[in-house]
Amino acid sequence: MFHEICIYEAKLTKLDEIEALMKEVAEFYSQQDGVIDVHYIKRTHRQKDFNAVKEGELPIRLTKNVGKVTYVLYWALENEEAHARVSKLGIEKFYKRWNRCLTTMPKIILGETVV
Repeated sequence: MFHEICIYEAKLTKLDEIEALMKEVAEFYSQQDGVIDVHYIKRTHRQKDFNAVKEGELPIRLTKNVGKVTYVLYWALENEEAHARVSKLGIEKFYKRWNRCLTTMPKIILGETVV
């Protein structure tokens, strides 16, 4: 299995637009051959520190956004060929709309399943 994790930083003025776009993109990706799973995540919490994690404390809910909101795309595909094909289709269809919503280029992590 092949995976992509993509970290986006969205403009505060574009949150409704990007979240609507995420629904559209996720539906589009889910309909493509070779796509196994698609999820978008909005960063809503943080850890206090590592000791808090060791103690089993709850994460802290973020209460304000300073300049941007972080979103993450996680999707799984059958293989890198499917990823290349579907990514190309997604960029052709959605790139301009995505770009208007972002503060910077996304960070992308690609890789294969280990366990």
